Amino acid sequence: MNKNTVNAKSNESDLYDLVIANGRVIDPETELDAICHLGIFKGSIAAISDSPLTGKTTIDATGLIVAPGFIDLHGHGQELPATRMKAFDGVTTVLELESGLLPISDFYESVAKEGRPINYGASAAWTYARIAVMENLQPQANLSWFDSAFAIPNLVWPSKLATNAQTNEIIALVETGLKQGGIGIGINAGYAPGYGRKEYFALAELAARYAVPTFTHVRYVSVIERESAFEAIEELISLAADTGTHMHLCHLGSTSGNDVAACVELLRNAQARGVNVTTESYPYGAASTAIGAAAFRGDDWMARRGVSSFSAVEYQGQPMTEESFTQLQQSNPGAVVVLHFLQPETIPSDQTLLDMSVLYEGAAVASDSMPWQDSKGNLIEGDVWPLPADAFAHPRSAGTFARFVRQYVRETQKLSLLEAMRKTSLIPAQILEQSVPQMQTKGRIQVGADADIVIFDLNTITDYATYIEPAQPSGGVRHLIVNGTLVIREAQLLMDALPGRPIRRPVQS
Repeated sequence: MNKNTVNAKSNESDLYDLVIANGRVIDPETELDAICHLGIFKGSIAAISDSPLTGKTTIDATGLIVAPGFIDLHGHGQELPATRMKAFDGVTTVLELESGLLPISDFYESVAKEGRPINYGASAAWTYARIAVMENLQPQANLSWFDSAFAIPNLVWPSKLATNAQTNEIIALVETGLKQGGIGIGINAGYAPGYGRKEYFALAELAARYAVPTFTHVRYVSVIERESAFEAIEELISLAADTGTHMHLCHLGSTSGNDVAACVELLRNAQARGVNVTTESYPYGAASTAIGAAAFRGDDWMARRGVSSFSAVEYQGQPMTEESFTQLQQSNPGAVVVLHFLQPETIPSDQTLLDMSVLYEGAAVASDSMPWQDSKGNLIEGDVWPLPADAFAHPRSAGTFARFVRQYVRETQKLSLLEAMRKTSLIPAQILEQSVPQMQTKGRIQVGADADIVIFDLNTITDYATYIEPAQPSGGVRHLIVNGTLVIREAQLLMDALPGRPIRRPVQS
């Protein structure tokens, strides 16, 4: 390592804006793992040095890990309080890619007005376009609008085939989202499994034309054939092979459930043959979604999800009965519930199944975090912190990354720290960097990289969020820096720090 490797400074006599001293610096791309000093200048890493540096502000990181800020490709909670919770989990960029949003321009404009502590972005949402066309509605760029679509009287958008004219309208709306800077195409196919295969093919072709990825929640999540997750993943792989499109498979673990071994083998074989498919997973054995979703429909839905009792479903932390499940599904189909498809905390074989997805080589860690709601189901948004005592969401909305590091690096040592940082920062950046140039300078600790940095204590980093009490920030993140600005300092949130920037493709006219 060269001492005092410096760029991005107009004058050698200028002080660095921020110096991080004496930390164990990890860069997953160059495999740097050494005690050294970082100099940050104008939002970028300007120096990595064996020798001390001088800055306007200095953080002593002795005994701490200094790593690229975690990049979450799958975050539905885009509201200000949700992103503050993310900051405590070491996340410097959270992106809404699986579901996406429409209109894309509305999303970026509204978030920019309010500001965010961390970076943000979204894909162009196919489901929003499909709902708009099939139900003759105007989409709104928030997840609440999507949840409300489950309560539309006599709804057809999840199950009806689109005509050629309707398909063209859907594709046109998605294309508008891409032109407005959307990060690829979000294909929430599990919520509209009745859509046509030609419609999916048209989406893949559109993505290929714009050289962007698709991010798919596959059509089926069943562990039983026919209409199984295996079949749905096979469909995704075939489209990637047919069109050359980069197809990203969302939440491998929760998609494949206890059939994960077969799904992993299918995916690995496709990748070995050069098919451009990537994936992600989270370290929980429970999923979260609207109770009115297709995955909870039909007399055999429990068998298809690999569970044996209604108590596997929880609403606001309480196990459900058949009666309470049916009542809630009828009265409030957009209500968000938690489904325990595995029990890794108590069943070792289930932990083994979970590990197959979380430890899958080349897979990113991604949270699938949900927006926070109060006990009445109202969205918690605006300038709120801390979250109210009754705030509720899946615990992955608060603790995914800290849980991953605690469990897989410190406790079980199933991964090295370097490999864990690769899965939380570098791999997510690499998944996007061909289509989103901004990501080429994220996920790394290198001179010239963006100063998105997490500084944490490997001995204490942990998740505190539980299924009963999820609104508990993770611990162990001592400092968080976003675009060169401190957002968390000495484990305290700096409320006025809103340095988050939009992650967005160039807007086209």
